[in-house]
Amino acid sequence: MQPDNYHGFVDYRVSITHSGGIRRLINDQARFQCDKMEPFKPLNRTQAFAMLEWGLNWVVAAHEVSHLIIHSAVLAKDGKAVVFPAPPGSGKSTLTAYLSRNGWRLLSDEMALVTPLTSTVTPFVRPVCLKNDSIHLVKSWYPDDTFSTIAKDTHKGDVVHMAPGDMAVARESEQAEVVGIVFPRYNKDVFFDVYEMDQATAYTTLAENAFNYTVLQEQGVKSVVHLVENATAFEVEYNSLEELDSFLTEDVLGAAHVK
Repeated sequence: MQPDNYHGFVDYRVSITHSGGIRRLINDQARFQCDKMEPFKPLNRTQAFAMLEWGLNWVVAAHEVSHLIIHSAVLAKDGKAVVFPAPPGSGKSTLTAYLSRNGWRLLSDEMALVTPLTSTVTPFVRPVCLKNDSIHLVKSWYPDDTFSTIAKDTHKGDVVHMAPGDMAVARESEQAEVVGIVFPRYNKDVFFDVYEMDQATAYTTLAENAFNYTVLQEQGVKSVVHLVENATAFEVEYNSLEELDSFLTEDVLGAAHVK
């Protein structure tokens, strides 16, 4: 996947290829390879683009050790970032899509790359992964945006990837400072409810979402401690994206002072 005019350093060589032999004629499949390794089982070729995105995420999550990696969306305003760790089904990617089109800069929909022992987060700008009901919802909000075709019946259900906005791409090398940690959960029956977490709870929950926390050992522990000591952490349950946006801007970013 190296452009012809690229002359920089290559970290990994990845590819999506067809299955070989007679299988290609009977049930064509897509195969993801990284430096000739094949970490995943082949998928139906209609899921090839989704597989590529998941593969690129895997490459970083499995090999990157110069950053603390948190399974989280990351968005920023005015150099201040909020990380959104959340399990599947919490509405994280729908929230990410909304914020990234309403004045927030997308750094990542999937991974926060935090410089160890600091609050500095480096962008990992990738498409936003929308699943199931959120696909039609986000498309109705932003009909002029660019979306992939639907990859149906994946292990995550139906999946579409939404292209990152122009601001995210233009500023993909611009770091930000984490000032807020927000664990969001969409609930259609709750307008907006917020709970400020104590540092011990925030530490435990954030560590559970860190891919390489144990790999970094003492540095990983100290890095998570630094984040929870220098950012305010909240659990948020909501059905109003506008109310959540206002809370993030006024109460999280507005109260923060980047050192």
